[in-house]
Amino acid sequence: MKLLVLNGPNLNLLGLREPEIYGRRSYADLERFLNDCAGEIGAELEIFQSNHEGVLVDRIQQAYGVFDGIVFNPAAYTHTSVALLDALKAVGIPTVEVHLSDPDKREDFRKISYVRPACLKTVKGLGFESYRQALLFLAAYLRGEREV
Repeated sequence: MKLLVLNGPNLNLLGLREPEIYGRRSYADLERFLNDCAGEIGAELEIFQSNHEGVLVDRIQQAYGVFDGIVFNPAAYTHTSVALLDALKAVGIPTVEVHLSDPDKREDFRKISYVRPACLKTVKGLGFESYRQALLFLAAYLRGEREV
């Protein structure tokens, strides 16, 4: 099973950016955490981060025929990007939306997710554990365990 973890803008600043919301662990800590999670589920994992919407669209398109699933934290683009929604719909790769914080408990504009219609599930508000839960769900889904 080959999975892509895709991260949007400012996630490279984890630990620095609003640590009261996003925590004090760094992006490197997140990468180590994700690789440990991949080992738990027996998945090959690629992790990619960009601050640029078009680069994220390109990466989603490049994932077609290569990856079995995507765990995607579009960050601020969650609330603005029809382009990311369209890319996810175009490739049709099973995707789980993930967020460190719970956007529904924050500013009103963060309650809107443009990518959600192309995703199987959203996991939010659990910090790094959001990613683990998303990976576990996606792995079970891909193994045909539909009642996850």
